[in-house]
Amino acid sequence: MAATTHTVTNQVPPLVGYDVFAADRALTEAVERHVAPGVLPEAREELGALGRSAGSAQAQEWGAQANENPPKLRTHDRYGHRIDEVEFHPSWHRLLGHAVSAGLTDAWGRPAGHVRRAAGFLVWTQAEAGHGCPLSMTHAAVPALRTDPVLAAEWEPRLTSHVYEEGLRPAAQKSGVLFGMGMTEKQGGTDVRTNTTRAEPLPGEGEYLLTGHKWFCSAPMADGFLVLAQAPGGLSCFLVPRVLPDGTRNVFGIQRLKDKLGNKSNASGEIEFDGTWARRVGDEGRGVRTIIEMVAATRLDCVIGSAALMRQAVAQAIHHTAYRSAFGGLLIEKPLMRNVLADLALESEAATVLGLRLAAAYDADTEEERAFLRLAVPAAKYWVTKRCTAVVGEALECLGGNGYVEESGMPRLLREAPLNSIWEGSGNVQALDVLRALQREPQALDAYLQEVGKARGADHRLDAAIKDLLTELADLEAVEARARRIVERMALVLQGSLLVRWAPPEVSDAFCASRLGRDWGMAFGTLPHSLDLASVVARARPVSR
Repeated sequence: MAATTHTVTNQVPPLVGYDVFAADRALTEAVERHVAPGVLPEAREELGALGRSAGSAQAQEWGAQANENPPKLRTHDRYGHRIDEVEFHPSWHRLLGHAVSAGLTDAWGRPAGHVRRAAGFLVWTQAEAGHGCPLSMTHAAVPALRTDPVLAAEWEPRLTSHVYEEGLRPAAQKSGVLFGMGMTEKQGGTDVRTNTTRAEPLPGEGEYLLTGHKWFCSAPMADGFLVLAQAPGGLSCFLVPRVLPDGTRNVFGIQRLKDKLGNKSNASGEIEFDGTWARRVGDEGRGVRTIIEMVAATRLDCVIGSAALMRQAVAQAIHHTAYRSAFGGLLIEKPLMRNVLADLALESEAATVLGLRLAAAYDADTEEERAFLRLAVPAAKYWVTKRCTAVVGEALECLGGNGYVEESGMPRLLREAPLNSIWEGSGNVQALDVLRALQREPQALDAYLQEVGKARGADHRLDAAIKDLLTELADLEAVEARARRIVERMALVLQGSLLVRWAPPEVSDAFCASRLGRDWGMAFGTLPHSLDLASVVARARPVSR
């Protein structure tokens, strides 16, 4: 049909060809705040390069291709031999290669490494979120392996390498490797102490054979995995390589790949062990204690990943409304739409500021900061990941029917949004973890209160919220049933205190009025009309400065 049947106007140009890092004022300011002056120029340069790549048409196409062509399981080769391999689209490997070369698995040994990596992870996840899973697990494996100096000396240089090499080969033959993790089983899920996978000792020091299964194992083509199994001395942590040093394949049966709601580019498999060689990490019976630092690091990545999804969704919504006209003017100038956009922008900035503050605590690595992380990480993981789905859904609505269509990219963000709330322990698990810290580690609460107390006196609504939280914490009756309420308030008070200290007045005022002062409705777009909402929206607009 001839293309003369109608005239097309009032179209929004794609959000492409921009610097994702430089266009995010909350993120750039956080990096400047938490990175020492001597390191800052280098950090800005590397993050700017990554930001320009993330905003490029090429990276956006890689992300689309990796999700439109999900991984495929090949259990056998043409001759009937069992190979248990997963094939990925070339775009998956391009995304991973770019991420590894940008240092997104290298945080533990360089100046301001955690802040730089967290900022990079937030930037690059906006290009495609699924491949963040192996990046996160590889990064997080380092502290667990450090419980065994011999294993750490062997594996850490490969885990933190800036070289990505696809394919299964002995780790000693590769310049860089990726790691995965296997904890949950069919009968227990998060309750890993019900695991039934057996670990039978071999004559070699620290060597075992595993028999059992893992119900969820993401990135099954990784080079190694940290898994939990029942040894004679109790639940223990083990390193399982995919390929043994002599080049033979370890027993690692991939039964099937999960058909997931989102996260389509990333393979998550059901794994069977049947005489699988493993090397113990840490002491027998101390498996949870050994792997817990890995879990904490991946939980922080859940916060950062959710902040990235929120930021990209809000950027798309503001960009769309800045170009789209309706009812006689641009959408972004309409008071009601401006209220919605400002409300979404507040949620995004609060998540970003909190995530980078936690990363900075990892870099500081003091006793006080470690105590602070003990409470702040599960509280942040609980709240930020839960807000993600609501934010992305509302941002999608700002694009109307166009946002409901796959080509907009918004449906992919929405399908991805619930993942981080489930991975590494769902909401109840995080809430109970906070309760355990409150009951067993008083220094953690002290560190948290010292942090939020740095903003006392600056906003009366924040002061009142801190007082109410202390009252809530003083009453331990039916505390488990109130755990979500307590953790939600802890996260909001912490976000409010950080914004009062570091965000522009229009941002902190709007946050405190709504989230802490409760002058807010049950949906986004219900901020007090008297606030400076135009400035909040302008600050969040994705325009490189």
